[in-house]
Amino acid sequence: MLVNNIRPDDHIYPSATKSCAILGRSDIGQSIHCLVLKTGYDRDVVVASSLNLGMWNAMLIAFAQHSQTEKVFDLFKQMEGLGIKPNFITFLCVLYACSHTGLVEKGQHYFELMKEYGIEPGDQHYASLVDLFGRAVKLQEALSIIREMPIRPTESVWKAFLTGCRLHGNTELADYAADRIFELGPELRYEDAAKARKMLRDRGIKKETGLSWVEEGNKVHTFAAGDRSHAKAKEIYRKLEELGDKMERAGYIADTSFVLREVNGEEKNQTIRYHNRAIRVMKNLRICGDCHTAIKFMSKCTGRVISVRDSNGFHHFEDGKCSCGDYW
Repeated sequence: MLVNNIRPDDHIYPSATKSCAILGRSDIGQSIHCLVLKTGYDRDVVVASSLNLGMWNAMLIAFAQHSQTEKVFDLFKQMEGLGIKPNFITFLCVLYACSHTGLVEKGQHYFELMKEYGIEPGDQHYASLVDLFGRAVKLQEALSIIREMPIRPTESVWKAFLTGCRLHGNTELADYAADRIFELGPELRYEDAAKARKMLRDRGIKKETGLSWVEEGNKVHTFAAGDRSHAKAKEIYRKLEELGDKMERAGYIADTSFVLREVNGEEKNQTIRYHNRAIRVMKNLRICGDCHTAIKFMSKCTGRVISVRDSNGFHHFEDGKCSCGDYW
């Protein structure tokens, strides 16, 4: 719009701010804030109120992603004290924080609090609540929530439940959840997926490759699983061997269930051993369970603090522990 000299109005700014809040992109939110001030829309009541709430929501999700849950609760109290009315996104941020730190009672409290603000929980809120109970090994309670929902459970709700089943190895309930997802209309999803894949092929776009980046000095190094093209590949893998031996002596056992390719047992062990983990600082995909466990052992064996940014949030490893408390 700006490139084509189209001036944003009081409808555009709130929409853009809401998108930033949903994505947790406070950096873009700040740019929008500057543009609002520059164009004089800060004096518009609708724009100003939505912008303020959007920035609060962006801060909430940022703290939640860093597992700084107490700061999330403090910010929420500040909002209440200042008379800033939370919206449905605000509660999604708070529920996310509770879910990724295992605070079941807190999550229930904020879920019920929505009604006091006149906000009717939607499928995203129910998915967050189900995710909260599932991660806390309260699968039957999570299933009861789904069955008692006043609206029809969506795919996101059942997937949240399926995640809990997978994390805690409950195959019976996992099969049940998978059947419910399938009943929601697999033919339509397969058709949409096929169309999407064809569109990507036609445009020459391939499936995103899992990559990891680490910065050394002023240079950024990029790594992919199994890639040995780096100039220091020999030194890197030699160090991985040394570190792997230390980790095994400390009690680490590779979880080969996270290797999705059909390979034999020994190859699985090699795949998981070199699975992008020892040097990762930033990653474009979600960190897998074995990588998470491995990096905890690495931080303990090396005495170093290891910070990992994946597609879901931030992990800070130190002395064998992660800031996420193993909820992510």
